[in-house]
Amino acid sequence: MTAWNRITPHTIIALVEDKPGVLNRIASKWRQRGFNIESLAVGHSEKPGLSRMTFVVDADTNAEQVVRQLDKLVDVVDIRDVSHEDIVAREMAMIKVRTNHQNRSQIIDLAEVFRAEVVDVATDSMIIEATGEEQKIDSLVSLLADFEIIELVRTGKVAMLRGSEVSHPHEEEEEEHYERYPGQHTW
Repeated sequence: MTAWNRITPHTIIALVEDKPGVLNRIASKWRQRGFNIESLAVGHSEKPGLSRMTFVVDADTNAEQVVRQLDKLVDVVDIRDVSHEDIVAREMAMIKVRTNHQNRSQIIDLAEVFRAEVVDVATDSMIIEATGEEQKIDSLVSLLADFEIIELVRTGKVAMLRGSEVSHPHEEEEEEHYERYPGQHTW
């Protein structure tokens, strides 16, 4: 693939209503345009009733068009492509590695170099938890592969704008209340 036709990843942050079907509608828009979702992370936001989605899609310049279409969906409160902005982005991985008496201390030393945590130890395995930029996680996984990775799970990228700017400004006008679970009490 040449530099002229390389598809670059786009990091998109969306603030969406926390209700069933929202994720499916958003994913369908990307699928309809033939984009692959590389990673997706969804969780509650600072505003009750709203969730924040961070997803990375392999896209060319047409990503902007899909972002505009997604912004028109009723369940999408706000959406923004932060690919070319100054962001802090992280992902988390849990890596289960085969261990024995001879290599256990080497694996712990390696985890410490990457500021990773040992979160579980068994007689023949160990689970390492690492948080950081994608390249850091890739490097740790590559080095741990020499010890036999039994299982690996990664969250995908989550991102925020640096500084005091927020990716989805709060409306100064009358704030709309979003119920996390409409009609149900959650206490």
